[in-house]
Amino acid sequence: MEFKEIIFQNKKGIAVITLNRPDVRNAITGHEMLSEIESACNIVNDNRDIKVLIITGADPAFSSGGNIKDMAAKKGMFQGTPTQIMINYKRNVQRIPVAVNNVEVPTIAAVNGAAIGAGLDLALMCDMRVASTKAKFGETFLNVGLIPGDGGAYFLPRVVGMAKACELTFTGDIIDAATAREIGLVNYVVEHENLLEKANELASKIATKPSEALRMSKRLLYMAQSSTLPYLLEQSAAFQALCHHSDDHQEALSAIFEKREPNYSGK
Repeated sequence: MEFKEIIFQNKKGIAVITLNRPDVRNAITGHEMLSEIESACNIVNDNRDIKVLIITGADPAFSSGGNIKDMAAKKGMFQGTPTQIMINYKRNVQRIPVAVNNVEVPTIAAVNGAAIGAGLDLALMCDMRVASTKAKFGETFLNVGLIPGDGGAYFLPRVVGMAKACELTFTGDIIDAATAREIGLVNYVVEHENLLEKANELASKIATKPSEALRMSKRLLYMAQSSTLPYLLEQSAAFQALCHHSDDHQEALSAIFEKREPNYSGK
């Protein structure tokens, strides 16, 4: 499909979504932007050749989150009665945590600038985060009299722990990339001009792995967050049995014995 609010690229098994509304600092509460992100995530899941997804923004911001001008004017998803606004959230911005969380391949947020409010939460929805030295992070909903309406209360504690999540949420403080690295919010901090290079380096390393086992590994990691050990072991045994009968497993063993790089087929 043709995209207008994002740029979608796919090269050598690595897909990239670039939020492309720098005029509004890549705010993600517009219907078209939301629909395009959701559609791109579906494309990634449907294409078995894609092994990693990177999400980034067109400079200068990663995403400013909600469009505060629309909030002030009570337009778009912010218009109507309390009941209507609740429905608007469920039908609009809350589609993004579902779509990104359901991406079957590993996801990397390449945070090039400010990631504020829902913009921070979008980065948190990804499995890993690489930050530019220009990046800023803030769970700033309380600063405008709101609460995290897009799943931030789910994602933030899982990344930085409950105590630090409470601090960031209750204070609304904006932190720099170095602080984000210290608290485990991001995996790497690099110079701005090296951001996409580092994100692609990480993505390329992951993309060398067998695709179906990679998707199953991600699924298991997240299932473990809400599973009992007996249930997870049962599911792990089932996935492992499938892997043992895959062509890629046999290719991996052959490559080890023959002292060469594996050539996976995704089967």
